[in-house]
Amino acid sequence: MEQKLEQLIKEVETTLRPYFDKVEQNAFIAQTRVLDAFHKVKITESDLIGTTGYGYDDIGRDHLEAVYSEVFRAEDSLVRPQIISGTHAITLALNSQLQNGDELLYITGTPYDTLLEVIGVNGNGIGSFIEQGIKYNEVDLKEGDIDIQTVLESINAQTKVVAIQRSKGYSSRPSLTINKIESAIKQIKEKYPNVIIFVDNCYGEFVEDKEPIEIGADLIAGSLIKNPGGGLAKIGGYISGNADLIERCAYRLTAPGIGKEAGASLGSLPEMYQGFFLAPHVVSQSLKGALFTSLLLEKLNMTTTPHYQDARTDIIQSVTFDKKEQMIAFCQSIQHASPINAHFSPMPSYMPGYEDDVIMAAGTFIQGSSIELTADGPIRAPYEAYIQGGLTYEHVKIAIIRAVENLISNELVQL
Repeated sequence: MEQKLEQLIKEVETTLRPYFDKVEQNAFIAQTRVLDAFHKVKITESDLIGTTGYGYDDIGRDHLEAVYSEVFRAEDSLVRPQIISGTHAITLALNSQLQNGDELLYITGTPYDTLLEVIGVNGNGIGSFIEQGIKYNEVDLKEGDIDIQTVLESINAQTKVVAIQRSKGYSSRPSLTINKIESAIKQIKEKYPNVIIFVDNCYGEFVEDKEPIEIGADLIAGSLIKNPGGGLAKIGGYISGNADLIERCAYRLTAPGIGKEAGASLGSLPEMYQGFFLAPHVVSQSLKGALFTSLLLEKLNMTTTPHYQDARTDIIQSVTFDKKEQMIAFCQSIQHASPINAHFSPMPSYMPGYEDDVIMAAGTFIQGSSIELTADGPIRAPYEAYIQGGLTYEHVKIAIIRAVENLISNELVQL
């Protein structure tokens, strides 16, 4: 078995060489953009010091936000350790723009499970958008693409924000490329120029050569323990976009009249700066790992999405299993190949914000980090594990090989 698997791995990497080259070329473009932003803002050693207490006159924090704005081609940005997750960043961005009587329209189908509680579709409704009098509607994708005709027909006088989830999340639908998002935004703006276009950019930063603001989005948000943190940021989130919208976000985060002027960065700035600087390379490592995962598991007759030949717009690779036992064994193998807590075996269990039990393999240096290698998913049919991250390609390769070896030895997969 060992010799046969080694030969298969060699074939996989030979096939993937031109795809790896493309990933590396894009990483070079993104790295150039980030470096140029550091130079334009004139980042100095003193920017790494940070503040305590109220955080007034935190030059390092303000300069970091200027770097984000340069890289994402935005008028302004909010980059703070006080934004604790991607869900928090998205909630903050949306809630800042929506008031009683306004409508939020998601045009990429049902969003993440955690956002359904924010909206008020699931959960007890306390503090949700619906409790605040905000209306909600969604338009399903049509054959994996935005159903623009239905979208245009669904927008009405109350529609304040049109939201796009770039990444697939815990669903079997494809993630949406920048080109597809650009086409939808253009058509929406032609007919409804005043509607706010929000893009959930989680898992997508630095994957393509453009970001959503460049193709017409008004507001984007993401998490620093995903792509832009580069595996170093210990906490944080960002929102970038039009200056007037960011001002509202800042007032929501702190208080009206205070906005961006306060909010201590504490000791977070060195990791946030260095993580953002390393992010293009780290994302490229994750993408190469995802390509390897896709093709190797496909050759073992598993269904993988996206296919290794497909255009990629995020770092998520899903694998569909016939039985939940295969999914659980696979995720446990990823945990056992992690640098932290490798001697533990994760089991499906309840997680706040999710309707089904979730298995989560995450032996990460930073809790919940998904730019580090993780494998997780809700235990529901179809049994899909979502594999994302990887600080180095070599680590992803080792983990996937060991997961495959475990599945074969337990007769859950045939070589």
